[in-house]
Amino acid sequence: MDETKVVLSDHEIPRQWYNIQADLPTPLPPPLHPGTGQPVGPEDLAPIFPMNIIAQDVSQERWIDIPDEVLGKYLLWRPSPLYRARNFEKLLGCPVKIYFKHEGLSPAGSHKPNAAIPMAYYNREFGIKRLTTETGAGQWGSALAMACQMFGLACRVYMVRVSFEQKPYRRMLMNTWGAECIPSPSSLTVSGRDFLAAHPDSPGSLGVAISEAVEDAVTSENTRYSLGSVLNHVLMYQTIIGLEAEKQLEKIGVYPDVVLGCAGGGSNFAGVSFPFVRDKIHGKDVRIVAAEPTSCPSITRAPYAYDFGDLARKTPLLAMHTLGHDFVPAPIHAGGLRYHGMAPLVSHVVRLGLAEARAYNQLETFDAGVKWARSEGYVPAPETNHVIAAVVDEARRAKEEGKEKVILFNWSGHGLIDLTAYDAYLSGKLTQYELPEEEIERAIRTTSAFPKP
Repeated sequence: MDETKVVLSDHEIPRQWYNIQADLPTPLPPPLHPGTGQPVGPEDLAPIFPMNIIAQDVSQERWIDIPDEVLGKYLLWRPSPLYRARNFEKLLGCPVKIYFKHEGLSPAGSHKPNAAIPMAYYNREFGIKRLTTETGAGQWGSALAMACQMFGLACRVYMVRVSFEQKPYRRMLMNTWGAECIPSPSSLTVSGRDFLAAHPDSPGSLGVAISEAVEDAVTSENTRYSLGSVLNHVLMYQTIIGLEAEKQLEKIGVYPDVVLGCAGGGSNFAGVSFPFVRDKIHGKDVRIVAAEPTSCPSITRAPYAYDFGDLARKTPLLAMHTLGHDFVPAPIHAGGLRYHGMAPLVSHVVRLGLAEARAYNQLETFDAGVKWARSEGYVPAPETNHVIAAVVDEARRAKEEGKEKVILFNWSGHGLIDLTAYDAYLSGKLTQYELPEEEIERAIRTTSAFPKP
């Protein structure tokens, strides 16, 4: 009987993260100081992040050792299984073998603890007592809340208001793990108060929530900020997904033709794909595909420019595909994909031709997610539904081309706390929304004043 899942033992867990910066054909454009326009130095970032994490963010070392204490926490659910989606294959009726990494088995239900745990660890080691962060759908906030509890840190999470209202169970998870969860924009920060004065009925955005969390961190004692995606070190922590997948596929003598992940800020996409991007850089024939929402199409439609990571311009300027730091996204249900920019490293590999991107609307993603749940049993997160829609796309393409293909994708999280979104879809309340062209024109105007990478 052919295997449906490939499981690594505890002692087979990767003991290093992969840093793609060591293998890039051209280096990543550096972040710039918002005042001087010059590359930022460690001292510029020190009020926001601890120096041990800053060192990792700029490192050119290919492999970074995973501390034993972090590995011990990872082993609560890692290595995660690699599954063959046989029932979904049968449903599609296409000449494909579909494998997926099941990241929904973590205590928080998604891939996010892969980064939250080392962040909490490194901050504690640096002597930090408290972390602040933002969250969209709530998966990052709940993961950091759990990680802070594990390492004895206090935690405050600024949650995008529309998600705070749509997803109360995520807030309850954060509270259960000891974190404080604040709807953003809030009255606790200057950034939040200023935004509320101008937009009192705003659903919020990740850009606003980041501004609040950064302001809170730099104005509080023994506090630092943790970002759940976008930055180099976050993407590096997530590569444990792809490194495990490589080992698991080797066990069964399989190599993928295409590797896919959903993309909002870029962390879970990078996590599964960057080890395979390394193979592509060194001559391997593999396609890498990011799936993003049509409501927030940063890679597929937005300009590539230097821009701030937040609304209040508190972060350095980052070279990335961006819809503009003042972008307020439509309140679609995939809250984890509603960030205005794409990770600089993901943007860079796309521009180098090492990866590509496609955008999907929420009706086709929920259609794919429901088909998945009815064939494979697991209910995907709304974010994960985007990559499942891309898998359907790839399978149909294989059938049209008459080629057999092996597909690997990251099943980034479960949707058991997102059932109100499924209810809205099944009752016909969701719409097929695409970002209007005037929003792209606004993004071009917003970024035109900044330096070009």
